[in-house]
Amino acid sequence: MSAPNDRPIPRQPAGFADSFAADVTARRRMIDTITSVYARFGFEPLDTPAMEYLDVLGKYLPEADQPDLGVFALRDDDEQWLAMRYDLTAPLSRVVAQYGNDLPKPYRRFQVGPVWRREKPGPGRFRQFTQCDFDTVGSASPAADAEACAVLAAALGELGIRPGEFEIRVNDRKVLNGILERAGVSDDPAARMTVLRAIDKLDRLGLEGVRELLGKGRKDPSGDFTRGADLAPDQIAAVIAFLGATGSDRAATCDVFRSLVGTSAVGAEGVEELERIDALLDAMGLGSDVVKFDPGLVRGLAYYTGPVFEAVLTVETVDDAGRKVSFGSVAGGGRYDDLVERFTGDKVPATGASIGVDRLLAALRLLGRVESSDADAPVVVTVMDAPRLAEYQKMTSELREAGIRAEMYLGSGGFRAQMKYADKRRAPIAVIAGGDEFARGEVTIKDMRLGAALAKDIADREEWRKGQPAQRAVPRDQLVPAILEMLGR
Repeated sequence: MSAPNDRPIPRQPAGFADSFAADVTARRRMIDTITSVYARFGFEPLDTPAMEYLDVLGKYLPEADQPDLGVFALRDDDEQWLAMRYDLTAPLSRVVAQYGNDLPKPYRRFQVGPVWRREKPGPGRFRQFTQCDFDTVGSASPAADAEACAVLAAALGELGIRPGEFEIRVNDRKVLNGILERAGVSDDPAARMTVLRAIDKLDRLGLEGVRELLGKGRKDPSGDFTRGADLAPDQIAAVIAFLGATGSDRAATCDVFRSLVGTSAVGAEGVEELERIDALLDAMGLGSDVVKFDPGLVRGLAYYTGPVFEAVLTVETVDDAGRKVSFGSVAGGGRYDDLVERFTGDKVPATGASIGVDRLLAALRLLGRVESSDADAPVVVTVMDAPRLAEYQKMTSELREAGIRAEMYLGSGGFRAQMKYADKRRAPIAVIAGGDEFARGEVTIKDMRLGAALAKDIADREEWRKGQPAQRAVPRDQLVPAILEMLGR
């Protein structure tokens, strides 16, 4: 697509977004906070390529010439298909299979990076987004699952999300399978996934909506019809009973689960796993108010084999238009004991979770919990006398040597343009020195933020001239100490 003069039109692909300084800085701070928690729990960093072989990612080639639409793919020089990674877990399973003999067992790693999904973009739904994962591979212990809940709770706490504003929800796929087994639901994987997808819509559709999807199907307000799981009435009743199976705390919920799975061996195994996780969470001081067992939690991916967990923000706020905003899930994961088996033929137990950085950052912004990026803005040294450029450069260098972020104005504008530039850069301080200041051996330092605040309450120019507490002249050799003092204030 080009303009009439054949120049390209500046535009970004649908589903992709540009990030400017404030967002980049806030995202970096958030990631640093999260990964410091991961490191504190003993996880070590890993980085993998943005591209993997398509078969490594677990995607398949249909009869057509192109891979399925879930990934961005291309054919390499050797005619093999390469694809952009769609998550960070599939590359991890490849790393464990490839380097297993050289890695510690269990292998505990964290990774942060962009992933790409070839899906239809929409509001808040991007084709590129950042994941922040941690995983323990090679441990079947429920302590690894309990620890995953503790990591998520610690990370959210470090980000300033207070107790009562979030909860970690936990369920177990084995308990779900036990309920379905006792209800006589077919053990066909496709049939069971239809049921699980219906349960997964509980928060959005409510019990009645799920009931419809477990039966013949559901028509939404737009008229679109979603085919249901076609369960019998008694089967539907068994699933609905499970979805309401909560007790006063985790232990009580496990008691209800045990009564519902009955004689199902796999169901009983799932309940036992949750009971052990409950004891471990208690040992870490994480009560039912922080981590709760939730029968409605399914998680969408089919490869989960045991406990699944999800971090949900329960606090609400309003957006700029005054509309109520509920944030919902900001992180999730679970146990996936079959993923590495695709490469090795042997089961390798694994569990982990991923924090959705962009979604969580958007939530924190609406809550007013994102620090201003002004702290990273530079002091701007203005250039009022071009022949003295070397003097301005020397000032700038002195500030940098003192550990102060600083830049010299490199444009061609006069005083007004330079002040506008400093304001746009959100500079905390502007350094001003013209011929008169140089003659007196002084420089003027202007507190840009205080000046902006004072300007709101000043009625006229004469009032402004009478006093300028936002700026002052200091001896040239006191430039650095004066700016350090002003920044500290």
